[in-house]
Formats: sequence, C-alpha cells, structure tokens
Amino acid sequence: MVNLPTIITFSRIVIILPFVLVAPENPFIGALLFSVAALTDLLDGYVARKSKQVTKAGILLDPIADKLLVISALIVLVSMELIPAWIAIVIIAREFIVTGLRVVALSKDMIIPAEMGGKLKVTAQLTAIIVLFVDRTLINFDLYAIGIVLLWISMVLGIVSGVQYFIIFWKRL
Repeated sequence: MVNLPTIITFSRIVIILPFVLVAPENPFIGALLFSVAALTDLLDGYVARKSKQVTKAGILLDPIADKLLVISALIVLVSMELIPAWIAIVIIAREFIVTGLRVVALSKDMIIPAEMGGKLKVTAQLTAIIVLFVDRTLINFDLYAIGIVLLWISMVLGIVSGVQYFIIFWKRL
C-alpha cells in the first residue's frame, strides 16, 4: 500500500543518486543532500505514527532505505580516501546482517523494533558522515578527527546493537 510515509521513504532512496554523483566533487552539497535524506528518516516515521499509517512494508522498507543511504555514503567516503575501507566493510556487513535478520523475523510475523542502541548508532553514523563531508568545506577548520571518532563510535554501537537484535530474535523464536 502506497501512503505518504512510504513516498517519503522512497524519496530518501531517490536522493541517493544525486548525492553519489555530487558528493565527491562538491562535498558540502553532498552533505546537504545527505542531510535532507537523513531528515526524511525522521519525517516518514513521524508521519506514519501520527497518521496511523504504520505498515509492515514501511517497517521493512524504512531501514532498507537507511542502509542504502549510509552504504552509499560510506562507499563515497572510501572512494574519496577519507575513511579506511575496513571500517566501511564492518559497518556495511552489520547492516546486511541485521536487515537480513529483520526480513527473517518479519517472515515469521515478528517485528523487531529499533532498540536504543540502534538509534544511537544511526545518530552517530549520520553525524559522522555529515561531519566528514563538511570537513574544511566552509571554513578551514579540521573536523576530520571528530568525524572519525564518531564513525568508530557508530561502528561499536552497531556491533553491540546487532548482537542485541540477535538476542531478541532468538528469544522470540
């Protein structure tokens, strides 16, 4: 069923292409596009809950859109040689594993809602990515170390929250 929250979620996916094309040459515009896409994540959830339009499709599609956005940004950051590939691989692997787990859970009519650890991970991840793209674009201020620390924090939180998802899943089986 297509509803407003789903359209907002799809808009996040659509923004990925211009982001990927623009960000390497103009990191500040890339950061703006990424920020707009990240804000749609807050908006779609808010609209879905407020209008009582929460659907299984939305519950599944929303995190997939998030993952596509984050994975795209990490790949761009690796291609720009701003982050080590291994950090991107660890984060991306976690995203695939947790998304796969959610798909399996949904096929068993189990909904595993986002836990606080996952929400903190997303916040650190999105902030790290924005900081790394904004680094030295407006003012000659080095934000790189802050971005890398936030990325490390998001990676650790991602691993911890991934383990939490597995524990919740196995307890509900």
